[in-house]
Amino acid sequence: MRRKYKTSEIQDALDRMQGFVDISPKDVKELLSKLDQLRRRRQKVAPIQASLRAAKYGFLKFRRYSRFSDRIVSRISMREILYSWVFSFMGIAALGVLGVLSHHYVFVIGSFGASAVLIYGAPRSPLSQPRNFVGGHVVSALIGVTVYFLLPNPIWLASALAVASAIVAMHLTKTLHPPGGATALIAIIGSANIHELGYWYVVSPVFLGALLLLVVAVVMNNVVSGRSYPDRWL
Repeated sequence: MRRKYKTSEIQDALDRMQGFVDISPKDVKELLSKLDQLRRRRQKVAPIQASLRAAKYGFLKFRRYSRFSDRIVSRISMREILYSWVFSFMGIAALGVLGVLSHHYVFVIGSFGASAVLIYGAPRSPLSQPRNFVGGHVVSALIGVTVYFLLPNPIWLASALAVASAIVAMHLTKTLHPPGGATALIAIIGSANIHELGYWYVVSPVFLGALLLLVVAVVMNNVVSGRSYPDRWL
């Protein structure tokens, strides 16, 4: 292993060499000056070299992650894609039919479309499990309706407060479900029919609609081979 010598040690060695080789004090000073310049240059270059090494490491890590992600994506077969299409079609269609039969067309809300992506397209995701799915929608609906009653205007403030508070509530209740933010937002910016429902919005369409989508997901994801849902209930 190479040893690093201090400038003082080099100077002492040069002083001892003056008795054996033809070297003057001026040459010693020049040599020490050059050594000092090299040391300063190395100190300036070191941070740049460290940054380049970090960038190279980050790039290699990103490439490994990208290749890993590509392998995961490539493993999704056309059969799985077809199942996702059929199950999501059946779930949303069931909501629509229920709304028509009950003359309650509000059963189909925008946030259920995002939930369909999770529970039918990624049923193994932690965010797709029943506690997160149903609980996230119900908690967010409660927050959204409450905010609308307390602060209906200005609408931009009510919207921001509803979504932000819904996220906090889902975290606290361990029911984080991304479409829940849309459920809270719909309670603020929804139509007059939504606003007239009041807290009934939490029960129908949110709770009953989520329950119907959940039933379709549980039944259909367990009748086909290679799929199972849910991983856990609570």
